[in-house]
Amino acid sequence: MVQSYEDEPLLAVDAPLDQEDIVPESEGVYGQPTRLASTAFLIFNRIIGTRYASCSTMQTTIFATPSVILRSSGSVGLSLVMWLIGAAIAACGTAVYVELGTGLPRNGGEKNYLEFIYRRPRFLTTCTYAAYACLSCGWEAASCSVFGEYVLHAISPSRNPSSTATRLAGILCVTFALAIHGTRPKWGIHLQNTLGAAKLFVLIGIAFSGFASLAGVPGFSVEDPPDNFNWGKMWEGSGRGGVSAFVTGLFTVVWSYVGYSNANYALSEVRDPVRTIRRAAPLAVLFVTLAYLFVNIAYFAVVQQRDILGSGRIVAALFFGKLWGLWAERILSGIVAMSTFANVLAVMFTQGRVVQELGREGILPNKPFGAPVPGLFTQWFITTALLLSVPPGDAYLFMLNTARVAPAVPRVDPVVLVFFLSNVFLVFAPLIPPAPGFSVYEHFHTGCLHALVGCSVSLAGIAYWYVWSVWMPRRGGYALLRERVRQEDGTPHRVVRRVKVVAGQDMEE
Repeated sequence: MVQSYEDEPLLAVDAPLDQEDIVPESEGVYGQPTRLASTAFLIFNRIIGTRYASCSTMQTTIFATPSVILRSSGSVGLSLVMWLIGAAIAACGTAVYVELGTGLPRNGGEKNYLEFIYRRPRFLTTCTYAAYACLSCGWEAASCSVFGEYVLHAISPSRNPSSTATRLAGILCVTFALAIHGTRPKWGIHLQNTLGAAKLFVLIGIAFSGFASLAGVPGFSVEDPPDNFNWGKMWEGSGRGGVSAFVTGLFTVVWSYVGYSNANYALSEVRDPVRTIRRAAPLAVLFVTLAYLFVNIAYFAVVQQRDILGSGRIVAALFFGKLWGLWAERILSGIVAMSTFANVLAVMFTQGRVVQELGREGILPNKPFGAPVPGLFTQWFITTALLLSVPPGDAYLFMLNTARVAPAVPRVDPVVLVFFLSNVFLVFAPLIPPAPGFSVYEHFHTGCLHALVGCSVSLAGIAYWYVWSVWMPRRGGYALLRERVRQEDGTPHRVVRRVKVVAGQDMEE
């Protein structure tokens, strides 16, 4: 007789953890353990370099977002407050994912947590999440497109790259990420660590340059220095865009911090995962928060508020141009491309493991998903298909925004409550009509379409669950049974087997 683990009672979140869920602490899967720095850079690279759709354009967090936040808030002071609010929400989210990751320290992320919390009906949560995971495989299409645009601009700043050239450069980006993570995992980890360190160094340099300009250090002075930090002017115009604009800005800020859960998707790859995630996640989010705040202050120390609001250029371009001239914008394009490429590497490394776990378990066709390369290839294939097939403009922004989803949380305490409410906000904020000038799309008349399509993805997962786990077993005379197994290296995972059902008897092998 074979017993499924779903037959066990629903456990409380703080119940003792089954030893079957523990990953050996001395080794990672495939002999490639990641350490503290690598785990922290998985999160750091995922957050800084994230791209999102705003005001009919593609933005890349700290290099472009401050101008959007300033427009939404109306003043320098309120924009900095909004960044602090985002940091507080990110801290709550980090605490939630650290607790979940230390409780179930293995590959899969939300797949594991949702399965643990919501066990009935059997396989429903897993199938629903699988639909979202497949959608997320193509999420990096936007990052690849941004990489292509900026790397081509760095090579030839006098020419606007065509859409075809941008997409081909993006395909080369994701193909290289597939090749290095699939064939040389250690090299891939070292590369994303190196790019993350370079990104951190650049942000420190921007912050230092801004503070040096503010202090009047020779070589960093600018003509017509701004007075953005004059106390009276600092708060002038706060909230002038109304509630709708403020909601748009806060939505953008919260989204700019998303990524603190990235290491949770690949915890089986982490050496001593419980201890490492407790240190790496807060450390990464702390560095992100300090980078965001200090770089924003640097921007406002060099660039006038009216220039940020009145120019169509990203705020980082204005900053580099005022300090070092227009030639520096070519360097900026290379920096943005580097930042985005680091983001692609970090997401490819972790999301490929999620697809692999779903395939190895049998939720997705388990041939060939039982190995890491096919999981990575799935992500590459969907990303490349989207890059080649989705036309530019509103359709492209629409594809990007459908990937946003709010995870569930298991219990209520002050930290979890704040995190839960922030996710509710992310779900419903797009339903509020945007203020003039803040529309995500040029031609679509509503900004909530991507939220509705995102919900339809969950419905597709429910349909898949019914066909795969209810209708097909009834027609085939079998039942689906999930068992715990261990790989040769001791790593635990679960597999779903078909067990023949004999009329009038219990399930047997």
